[in-house]
Amino acid sequence: MPMKGLACPSVTRRSFIGLCTGAVAALHAPAAFASRRSTIERSLSLENLHTGERIKRVYWANGRYVPDSLREIDHVLRDFRTGDVLPIDRGLLDLLYELHATMETRAPFRVISGYRSPRTNALLRETGGGGVAKQSLHMRGMAIDIALKDRTISQLRRGALGLRRGGVGYYPESGFVHVDVGKVRSW
Repeated sequence: MPMKGLACPSVTRRSFIGLCTGAVAALHAPAAFASRRSTIERSLSLENLHTGERIKRVYWANGRYVPDSLREIDHVLRDFRTGDVLPIDRGLLDLLYELHATMETRAPFRVISGYRSPRTNALLRETGGGGVAKQSLHMRGMAIDIALKDRTISQLRRGALGLRRGGVGYYPESGFVHVDVGKVRSW
């Protein structure tokens, strides 16, 4: 039976209710996908170009982070100049996991810079590091500079921008992309 007062006479009460039911289901779909995602394992494969260390670890399993794997990842992403280790922001690890999946590669991320101590950050700023921010998110374990052996820097940048999960810096002359879990922005 057509509903009175609608601009489109072909919309029936039944089709309208069906449309509303579909809209409600769509609103709940992200929660369903999120719960499905939480049951899978998440792993990262990293190669620190300064230390030569390589690591592939499952850092998330059975709905939670794996403490031993996190410590190993934190160690590989340490400030290689000072040896200082800081727990890397777990959101950054999840961002790397998603970016790796987006890039459809098995190659490890090549790490140019992970955690950076305040001392190292100041040193890089003093020695002409034009791209080194005074309050860099590297100092909080919330940023990383990376590359992939089998993808161009431009492809990696596009993948990171598509995630809209934080900052993306493009440094083609230096051969890396900066990603962080700060505000969404790009340069």
